[in-house]
Amino acid sequence: MKKTIYLALALGLALPALNSCRDESLEPTLQQSKDLESSINTLEDLTAVLNAGYNRMSGVAYYGRDYIIFGEVRSDNTYSNANSNRFVTPAAMKMTVNDAYAADTWAQIYAAIGTANVVINKDTKALTGGTVEEINQIKGEALIMRALAHFDLLKLYGQQHVGTGGMSALGVPYVTKFRDQESLLPARNTVQEVYNFALKDLNDALGLMSAGANRDAHYFSTHAANALIARMALYFKDYKTAEAAAKKVIDSGKYAVATAATFPATFNTDYTNNQIFSVAASPTDNLGINGLANIYQKGSYGDVVATQNLYDQFADGDVRKTMIKIEDGLYRNVGKYPSRDPYKDDIPVIRYEEVVLIYAEALLQNGNAAEALIQLNKIATNRGAAPYTVANLDNILLERRKELAFEGFRFYDLARTGRDIPFVDLKQTFGTSNVKYGSYNYAFPIPATEIGANSNVVQNDGYK
Repeated sequence: MKKTIYLALALGLALPALNSCRDESLEPTLQQSKDLESSINTLEDLTAVLNAGYNRMSGVAYYGRDYIIFGEVRSDNTYSNANSNRFVTPAAMKMTVNDAYAADTWAQIYAAIGTANVVINKDTKALTGGTVEEINQIKGEALIMRALAHFDLLKLYGQQHVGTGGMSALGVPYVTKFRDQESLLPARNTVQEVYNFALKDLNDALGLMSAGANRDAHYFSTHAANALIARMALYFKDYKTAEAAAKKVIDSGKYAVATAATFPATFNTDYTNNQIFSVAASPTDNLGINGLANIYQKGSYGDVVATQNLYDQFADGDVRKTMIKIEDGLYRNVGKYPSRDPYKDDIPVIRYEEVVLIYAEALLQNGNAAEALIQLNKIATNRGAAPYTVANLDNILLERRKELAFEGFRFYDLARTGRDIPFVDLKQTFGTSNVKYGSYNYAFPIPATEIGANSNVVQNDGYK
């Protein structure tokens, strides 16, 4: 079956799965999905559909593994050793239009978007069993899901860092309706349009939601919305927006930077006070050997290995250095997503420490280097590392590299600051090789199946 956006959205939902949202075997036919609208009658139904969206986000092709790995293997942080032939083409930045990684992630993220759209567009007046405020909170979560998903697609498939790039370059189709009969073959929006739409979704979510009604860190919240506004704005160099949004999260007083003593445990403990949003996992509900622990650690997979260059960034005494283990001459991430048998660790998607570093960078760019230094050192001094003496972009990017290593940020930090992808480790047999900024392979190819099925979608530069 061709993986068009249309079919990806249809495959994201199943009527029988409304109360069994973790059952991946309940994939619907297109005909079954036509009855979806009439099957959502209560707040409980709406919440169940949204929970299916969270489940889509936890899939292997999205935050369960691949999306995070894409941000690491295309950088100076890690590479693929091809132990089980996983992540070879993304790591080398030598993908083709038929690459399964590009196709699977495209379909998985659009399936999550389809789920969110069902929730967003459901008529509130047609629902029973909940107050308007409760329904709006769920709709707000769905708006956040839709915004993040499109932003994540844009970072992978958008042309903003290819050639002359910029905000007028081709982004991705921003889909706002499930099975929209008037737009079954959507064209690609520009990068600027995707940013504008996503920013609107996040602000609309804040208009619907109440901080007092936020659920736990396994669900999107008002604080997650502000954190994502800050993340997106920093990526697009909208520094005033980034500073203001990050400050709202900080001023909430709800979160704290983990100390050196507690930091390692935040990756195998639920609901720590530095987690703003995490994808849930449990001893009975996890990705097993297909998750992050098994791809990073030595074992049957173990394909994604850290570079010595990354390891060497950590001084002795920095707790983060202890979270990398040298085995058989290879540097392994064993501190983040550490649990195996069962693979029960939640996957942090938004951590408070990222927000603090966003705030520091935005402050610097907005001319307040003194306060930027204070914020930057909140991270370093809580890791057992020496404080910085100056806040500049290089130091902030270095601290982001150390703090957010293995979490999928490094490639996008290099890209958004216009930097090449360096070759830093002789063992990087299947790693990047001095890829220059602006090269066509800074973007994934649009899957061939999408191009073949949707005449309105244009392929990315450099791919045939």
